[in-house]
Amino acid sequence: MNQEHLNSSSTATGEEHTGSSPRRTDRTLSPATRTVRASLESDEQHGAVVPPLHLSSTFTFEEFGRPRTYDYTRSGNPTRDQLAGALADLEGGAGCTVTSSGMAAITAAVHLFEPGSTVLAPCDCYGGTHRLLSRLHERGQIVVRFVDLKNLGRVEEELRAGARALWVESPSNPLLRIADLHELATLSRRYEALLCVDNTFLSPVLQRPIEFGADVVVHSTTKYLNGHSDVVGGAVIARTNELAGRVAEWANTLGLTGSPFDSYLTLRGLRTLQARLRLHESNAIRVARTLERHPAVAEVLHPSLESHPDHALARRQQDGFGAMISLRLEGGTDAVRTLVENLCCFSLAESLGGVESLVAHPATMTHASMPKEARDAAGICDRLVRLSVGIEDAEDLCADLERALDLIARRPTKARSTRVQSNKTRPLKVKTTSAEPPKAEALQLAG
Repeated sequence: MNQEHLNSSSTATGEEHTGSSPRRTDRTLSPATRTVRASLESDEQHGAVVPPLHLSSTFTFEEFGRPRTYDYTRSGNPTRDQLAGALADLEGGAGCTVTSSGMAAITAAVHLFEPGSTVLAPCDCYGGTHRLLSRLHERGQIVVRFVDLKNLGRVEEELRAGARALWVESPSNPLLRIADLHELATLSRRYEALLCVDNTFLSPVLQRPIEFGADVVVHSTTKYLNGHSDVVGGAVIARTNELAGRVAEWANTLGLTGSPFDSYLTLRGLRTLQARLRLHESNAIRVARTLERHPAVAEVLHPSLESHPDHALARRQQDGFGAMISLRLEGGTDAVRTLVENLCCFSLAESLGGVESLVAHPATMTHASMPKEARDAAGICDRLVRLSVGIEDAEDLCADLERALDLIARRPTKARSTRVQSNKTRPLKVKTTSAEPPKAEALQLAG
């Protein structure tokens, strides 16, 4: 392995790539332009506008004792570095490591935590993140506390007691709760804790956590960055070169780095990110408003709605509201079944962020690995449904949902729950937990 390359091009930045020496990124250009132009005209051999795909697993040495910039693709690859450079540029980081999946990215980032250190994580985080942190806790590698990160007093109390890292999702998956990144960054700096933010739901088009003080940003590139549901990948962007180098070393050591072909497809998808995401978002806003009016829906969770408790924070912190929606239905799992089995424009599937619309039932799909007690405490109830709104015609999406919801509204039921009031009126009750194997603290949400 070429250690010099591992410490440089594996943490490629938006200003410089190794290998084919593409043009420097002009930081005066808008993010939309930089996204489209990333690595174009970097082929010095043939002058190709789109950079070539480098599939080779290994690279020759110039001569004995003189490795080239790249020697082995697990450690570094020109195509992967082009994607890494584009992502580092868009997020405003010092460097980026591209991984083979979103969970690989989380795994690489988690290896920045010191053994035995206490980590704070949201109790309503993605099920895979919850599972990984819980397993590491059970093995004694870290101590994890699943807390309400919106309770800044509690967060500071934990940091003062010695917590050394914060893991944040904003918006959270699947409840779309917004964390105050500026306040969390202020607390992290005060107590010298590492702040890691999963930015998958928004992408750097709508939010850039490093601008608020985050140390590490994680993405599942499978989602909006690639945008076509045909690649599995991840990325870790770091604020400093030192952190970027440590992530790259762990990714190489653990074999977490992404493949060249997946990187090529993701870079291609990235070029249309701005255009796609604006259509995703405009569709989601229309869908959210349609859902809010339907009698079969007890509650709609989307930050664009004034009924959302974090609406003002989202407007202040984000450049848009995103295209993920969660809703609580009137009725139980029978209502969920009626909905998902009668949709034509939403595919029942996990994942999100592709051009096609998806519907998921977190309790039995994305968050099935969470103990029921943890799901209930977080507010991930059995009648919660998550939508990834695609770029189909908005009228078709709204009509499709209304048809399926009408079947629920007409379905006889013994008792319908009262429509959930605005989250602004619902208190959060947090129950303290000990250092036993992690259970979500009791963040009591209606439902």
